[in-house]
Amino acid sequence: MTPELLQTLRSILGESGLITGADVSARATSFRNPAPMVAAAIARPSDTAQLAAVMKACHGAGQAVITHGGMTGLVDGVRAASDQLAVSLERMNRIESIDTVQRVAIAQAGVTLQAFQEAVQAQGLLFPLDLGARGTATLGGNASTNAGGNRVIRYGMMRDMVLGLEAVLADGTVVTSLNTLIKNNTGYDLKQLFIGAEGTLGIITRLSLRLREQPRSQQVAFVAIPDFDSVMATLRAVDRGLGGMLSAFEVMWNAHYRLITTPPATNRAPVSVDSPFVALIECMGGDPAVDGPRFEAVLGEALEAGHLSDAVIAKSDSEAQAFWALRDDVGQARRHGPGIGFDVSLPNVKMGAYIDEVRASILGRWPDGHFFSYGHLGDGNLHLVACVGSDEPEARADVSRRVYEPLAALGGSISAEHGIGRQKKAYLDISRSATEIALMQLLKRSLDPRGLLNPGLIFDPDPA
Repeated sequence: MTPELLQTLRSILGESGLITGADVSARATSFRNPAPMVAAAIARPSDTAQLAAVMKACHGAGQAVITHGGMTGLVDGVRAASDQLAVSLERMNRIESIDTVQRVAIAQAGVTLQAFQEAVQAQGLLFPLDLGARGTATLGGNASTNAGGNRVIRYGMMRDMVLGLEAVLADGTVVTSLNTLIKNNTGYDLKQLFIGAEGTLGIITRLSLRLREQPRSQQVAFVAIPDFDSVMATLRAVDRGLGGMLSAFEVMWNAHYRLITTPPATNRAPVSVDSPFVALIECMGGDPAVDGPRFEAVLGEALEAGHLSDAVIAKSDSEAQAFWALRDDVGQARRHGPGIGFDVSLPNVKMGAYIDEVRASILGRWPDGHFFSYGHLGDGNLHLVACVGSDEPEARADVSRRVYEPLAALGGSISAEHGIGRQKKAYLDISRSATEIALMQLLKRSLDPRGLLNPGLIFDPDPA
């Protein structure tokens, strides 16, 4: 970065809005990478106008920019080079409005998911998106990666909750499309260009978000399931029996469940640690007097049908929170050394055989390794963790090939909710055709012809 551009950025942002030198390296590279951050500087705009001015200056100087949200991504999307500018939206953290009648809120992209959830809940409403990194992940990052999380089966992905947004393009142009209507068929739905694009087409600055009424009841259970066919039968039975109230169906294979419920883990096992499969089942409804008995009856029918071998229903909010804390405890695999994590999706009826194939392939290659699987089975999303003694590039590439290649024949996706970043771009053609990738690259060239926004994410920069 030239001294002239640095001075221009300082004049736009003020001293508190630009971080340089040792203050950059004092930060961690990301949530998962504690190494000192590398970047020429970190720009911290406080509003859209400042960001637009920063991008206009960078565009004129040919300065590459890497966007930073909550830094909780898992696909190496926030790592900058020493000559690149990092743009953090951490100061753009205001909730501008919550309309309780229209059930729409407008918020800046740097608002954390948890802060937004709590502000909405105080108004008797619900923002359904929920994930383990809620305290750090930001709304802009959630939209840029089209986050999924725990309740997709009922409420959909982040894409389904965004009514409109504002974004700054690579040249500083501001596109404001803060639609607040559920139905608005007036030409191209421009917000979709930026949702899931990982900041490669524009930087999301503000969002118009759809809210729901806060449920009046929540029922949560942990169940033991004897085999994978019964997992699928249970999912259908509870979804049908609850009549639209099913909000989560989280499944763990035995190795993962045993890992998080045996010492040194401190979680209590709600059902037997010998269960081949366990599931956390949640429903949200509007009548506490009716919903609880109905939930118990549906699970009772599944027990009588032999789909379940045991079921424990949370009897208090604290028990329900403990069940969810168990589900969110996804870091225990580190007890077995560095873990290589994956986020894939495929038709759920094919998941049992897929997991068996991948486990056999990885443990056949690394007999002393460990393999864990769990996921949001209700929406076809699996999380896999392989511990093979190393996460260096050679080992990661070998494990990745064994995880990703079987997905091609199954109609699966190499990324269900975390995006592509740098880690997965070599495998993009497993899930996307050459025509689709070419169209993505055309969109990139159209909106960012100089290739300055998050270069190297999703696919390699255009040599031209």
